[in-house]
Amino acid sequence: MKTTITIFVLVLLFISQGFAQDQAPNKKESRKGTMYIYWGWNRGWFSDSDVSFKGDDYDFTLYDLVAKDRQSEFGWDPYFMIKKLTIPQYNLRLGYFFHENYSISFGVDHMKYVMVQNQTVKISGTIDTSYSPKYGDSYDNEDLLVANDFLLFEHTDGLNYLNIEVRRYDELYSIGKVSLNVTEGIGAGMLMPKTNATFIGHERNDEFHVAGFGIGAVVGLNLTFYKYFFIQSEFKAGYINMPNIRTTPNPADIASQDFWYTQLNVVFGVKYNFTAGK
Repeated sequence: MKTTITIFVLVLLFISQGFAQDQAPNKKESRKGTMYIYWGWNRGWFSDSDVSFKGDDYDFTLYDLVAKDRQSEFGWDPYFMIKKLTIPQYNLRLGYFFHENYSISFGVDHMKYVMVQNQTVKISGTIDTSYSPKYGDSYDNEDLLVANDFLLFEHTDGLNYLNIEVRRYDELYSIGKVSLNVTEGIGAGMLMPKTNATFIGHERNDEFHVAGFGIGAVVGLNLTFYKYFFIQSEFKAGYINMPNIRTTPNPADIASQDFWYTQLNVVFGVKYNFTAGK
């Protein structure tokens, strides 16, 4: 999967640069000095992940854990209800063009990561029998059914990727008050999930926390109307590493994992050039 993601991103970058080089520069208005903000939604996919759990009474790893996203069913409620805007998986970004073709931006990618329940995985490590009479044992690459009474593991409020990106924009085509643009960029940031984890029935932790870091690349198509409004579709892919996931209120209980992710995003935004006419 890692190779597929890398090849796909490189191909899209190559194609977008080829289109951009064939176009004449935008003579209408410079992007430099323009600020923009957008909001939209995403669907996410995650590679299988080895997840390690450590505490005072256990130290084990689950291998190739499968997880999915959890996007809300589309409808007026909750997608367009002010009090419920943050319930669906969403993308929020604020950016500034410091150059005709380049912007720097800060954004939040609110994804949701949900471990698939009742899957069978390999487990290695130890769980003290005093902690769990049922699951207490030493394991050496053995099969384990991840049932509800063993583990619930979700980043559902959510898998929050706070990141800074640098993006390039080029106009592909324009007619009247409408222009089609291509964008591509790279970024990095930190993960601040709110992890909902219940391990062998013990009290769960439910607090936002800095758990690790992420990197990513993005390519997209931007359709701008009347200079100020735009719709943008994006394909995003990257890597997440979280060595410090809180699983219970006890600070000694932590989990760690790393995985690759992909997103398909649809966002809506506005922009305004504060230096135009100066």
